[in-house]
Amino acid sequence: MEALFTVEALMRYLPDHGLPLVQLKERRREMVVALQNRIGPIGDDELQKIAAIQQTISAFEDVIADLDAELLDRAA
Repeated sequence: MEALFTVEALMRYLPDHGLPLVQLKERRREMVVALQNRIGPIGDDELQKIAAIQQTISAFEDVIADLDAELLDRAA
């Protein structure tokens, strides 16, 4: 039970790696909303920009998960 408490306590104090991630998600949302409000065809370049941001977001989330897992492993 002691180890579980340590893990729970650590989860509350994991470093915040998320600021660039939040900014990327906001940018993606802005781009999608702009496309929703537009009349006419959507260009391939616009879709590619959104796809590139989505890939970057996924990469950030993977790295953050790895960093958090390493911290949890060290605490256990």
